[in-house]
Amino acid sequence: MKTLIHPTAVIHPDAEIHPTVQVGPYAVIGENVKVGPGTIIGAHAILEGPLEIGAGNKIFTGAAIGTEPQDLKFAGEHSWVKIGDNNLIREYVTINRATGEGEATIIGNGNLLMAYVHVGHNCVIENSVIIANSVALAGHVYIESRARLSGVLGVHQFVHIGRHAMVGGLARIHRDVPPYMTVEGNPARVRTLNMIGLKRAGFATEELQALKKAFRILYRSGITFEDALDKLEYLGETEHLQHLRCFLSLSQMPGRRGLIPGKSKGVSRSE
Repeated sequence: MKTLIHPTAVIHPDAEIHPTVQVGPYAVIGENVKVGPGTIIGAHAILEGPLEIGAGNKIFTGAAIGTEPQDLKFAGEHSWVKIGDNNLIREYVTINRATGEGEATIIGNGNLLMAYVHVGHNCVIENSVIIANSVALAGHVYIESRARLSGVLGVHQFVHIGRHAMVGGLARIHRDVPPYMTVEGNPARVRTLNMIGLKRAGFATEELQALKKAFRILYRSGITFEDALDKLEYLGETEHLQHLRCFLSLSQMPGRRGLIPGKSKGVSRSE
């Protein structure tokens, strides 16, 4: 009978591996690891528990998932990495467990993490996110669905990146990236609305027009943050405008890092 597990792979007897999982040469799967149906684990990959991986994922050569956090506060507590379904995790990606008893680093569904991406402790990546090569996410970073991060950039701890945002390569992201916007440069600045990404995502013309108006209010009018939020109220009650207003408001709460500013005077300029 043909086996899907290469004979050189090392699998802990208490690991839960679905019979349809493929495991490549010299992969190492530790205790308290659970892998769902149809997942493919490449050669030399290392999976350490506690770790849960869903269905249909593809984990490429040398990825290290579930290793201890690079955090001096970590004291050996029981924490997790939890990964959903249909993710592509490319060569030598590293995903650390969370710091804090019962806490988790979470990867949702349908994400692409390209080679050498690092996902630090307590990060959350929602769904359909693309992160290009050699991006480093510090601890507690939160990335909303369908965001796009270009290559070789760093994201400061506790930063939030909004849905459908586009972040250019080689940027230093030290504050929150508003949803639907394009951010690039060093220092990073909000440059424009992410029109290409929004069109590809199937946004209706009316939605695009409303977000264009919101962009002009936020980054071209020169009014205060409070006045801009008030003006956004008059643009309508679409889902995307509501989400944008909510994100902007929450970015000012204690514990958040504030907003990436625009390239000219605008509501998010806070230096």
